Amino acid sequence: MARRLLWASLALAPITFVVDLASHPGKVPLFILSAVSLVPLAWLIGEATEHAGEHTGPRIGGLLNASFGNAPEVIIALIAIADNLPNVVRGSMAGSVVSNILLVLGAALVLGPDNARLNRQSLLMQLGLVFVAVLLLLIPSIPGWHGDPDRHSLALLSIGPAVALLAIYLVITVVDLRRRTPHERSSDEGWSLPASLAALGAATAATAVVSEILVHSLQAFAEAANLSQFFIAVVIVAIVGNAAEHGGAVIIARRGKMELATEIAISSSAQVGLLVIPVVALVSFAFAHPLALAFRPIELTAMGGAALFVAFVIRDGRSRRWEGALLIAVYGAFVIWFLAAGDR
Repeated sequence: MARRLLWASLALAPITFVVDLASHPGKVPLFILSAVSLVPLAWLIGEATEHAGEHTGPRIGGLLNASFGNAPEVIIALIAIADNLPNVVRGSMAGSVVSNILLVLGAALVLGPDNARLNRQSLLMQLGLVFVAVLLLLIPSIPGWHGDPDRHSLALLSIGPAVALLAIYLVITVVDLRRRTPHERSSDEGWSLPASLAALGAATAATAVVSEILVHSLQAFAEAANLSQFFIAVVIVAIVGNAAEHGGAVIIARRGKMELATEIAISSSAQVGLLVIPVVALVSFAFAHPLALAFRPIELTAMGGAALFVAFVIRDGRSRRWEGALLIAVYGAFVIWFLAAGDR
């Protein structure tokens, strides 16, 4: 039923494009429509990547997953950079890290089986990578707490941490791929490779168009809803950009596969910290206003604090529903903090 609903909701993307061109609606309904449209597109990108990986083997499949699995976040970020909205970019990326390891992991623990075994070592390593990312981001962030956080000198200072984060991610990815078992073709009938790549390209292109509409309507939506751009970026845009991974982790947890569900939630945060953030920062130099990785104290505290708290929760390697509820409550507290913080 859920898959049928997702397939049907793919029609929202062309509807959003037509509505934007033809009727010129208010920015508030346009923002809502484009945000909802991104959810099935993110799912289609993940689905196409998975089917393509069945034909290419684990190494190329892993590369496709890393490259396109985060496509909605990267596209939204680059369009926001083109529109000179650096606070939206930083907020959405910080929000992605926090929502994955608190909200998504919490929901997976609540909806999955109680007292299930978790891969403690792997999860703690992923959380450690998130914390390493936060430490490296302090380098350009601390100078940004005084003066203009978007000055060009801070963008240049961000290159070193971005390259270091990307190098760490590439090394870990290569090591992980070499440890994987030989590829076995799935017994289920999947999509052909040309069909998978065509769907991947179409979904990515549609995501770019819808993301542009989303970003262009964000400021007006913030004013109409009396919300800060930071809050919309760190909560709403972050959840929309990760919708496919969020839903996937929860569904897998419901099926009782807690190791996989928790791995998706936490490794997604590590991917944002070690792959999405540095890639966006480095590619931003192709634009008029390159991105400085000068995160606010609230963003760094939220990312680092969430990683440390989750590490404490899963330290025994067992899932417990009350701990999942606690993680969701902590995320709720962060949302209230984000709401009170306002824009920079």
